[in-house]
Amino acid sequence: MGAGIIGASLGYHLSRRNGIAVTFLERDIPGAGASGHSFAWANAFGKDPREYHTFNRRSLDMWYRLAHQLNADIGIHYGGEMRWENNPQRALQLRDRIRQIQTWGYPCRLITRDEMLALEPHLHPGTVEAASFSEADIHIETDKFINVCLRRACEAGAVVHPKTGVTGFVIHNGSITAVKTTDAEFPCDVVVLASGVQTTELSSLAQVHIPQQRSPGIVIKTTPCAEVLHNVSIIHAPSTDENHQHLHLRQLTDGSLRIGQGTQEGINRDDSQQHADALLARAKIYLPAIADAKAIPTPAGYRPMPLDGFPVLGFTKAVENLYIALMHSGVTLAPLVGEMATLEIVDDARVDWFASYRPERFR
Repeated sequence: MGAGIIGASLGYHLSRRNGIAVTFLERDIPGAGASGHSFAWANAFGKDPREYHTFNRRSLDMWYRLAHQLNADIGIHYGGEMRWENNPQRALQLRDRIRQIQTWGYPCRLITRDEMLALEPHLHPGTVEAASFSEADIHIETDKFINVCLRRACEAGAVVHPKTGVTGFVIHNGSITAVKTTDAEFPCDVVVLASGVQTTELSSLAQVHIPQQRSPGIVIKTTPCAEVLHNVSIIHAPSTDENHQHLHLRQLTDGSLRIGQGTQEGINRDDSQQHADALLARAKIYLPAIADAKAIPTPAGYRPMPLDGFPVLGFTKAVENLYIALMHSGVTLAPLVGEMATLEIVDDARVDWFASYRPERFR
């Protein structure tokens, strides 16, 4: 099991069970993969169809209980998500989306320009054709969350092996009996592949087919700057002109910003300083108070993205003790997957919520 956000959550939940010995085999350092490159917005705003929306919504609501259980600073930022549109056609689409997800019971609403400024006085939104506020949404500082989960798991006896890449499996009578690494073999009863983009490669070592898309994305960092988000945790801002995508922005505890563009599933490989500077310059149009911030380019991060876009969860048919936990939206889904997959792995349950997301759909 890797030590990204899904592996850390799942390992923590497994470690809470009596008699379960958890071993993390992480090819890099904890959180170095997609979790460290994620925009880390936990939400169900743009998740379709309705079944998948509900799946994400359940997990979003579970973040609050998980934070209570861990009883530590896990880098969770409450306050909701605010967005607006300056184009009449996009404003109509936003109003339609809000009406739709309100019927699904999502706590969101349309707001006025004055209400926007009451929430975030430093904002200079320009023209506002429509705006919305989704109050349940949060963002997570993934490094803090992963470190707390691993610490709690280790307190319960788990062992973390960083810089330990898996090279193969010992398979006997249709089950994995040991995991091979460069330097050792680890005997096991169950293998959990919570390995992000590496899941396809690792599952193939056991002759299991878990296909993925290639999904690179960019989220830039900045130097610490003035606190500009006092109430809302995430902002989605419209494009400043027809040649650019919309912006998404969040602020961390140390004052630094994380800024991306387009959708969370969009393709973006430009990790140049020029691109980072341009993103920040566009953000400064809406938030002049961050004028002193400097852009720090980050390498493109490759996101876990199953071929059909939906999670892959459950034991495989071909190898009966190999459990797959692969998904985009890992930050949103970490609480639910950690808790429910533990029921499947330890208690031999078959959770109905996972029914549409089983590995065998790719056979």
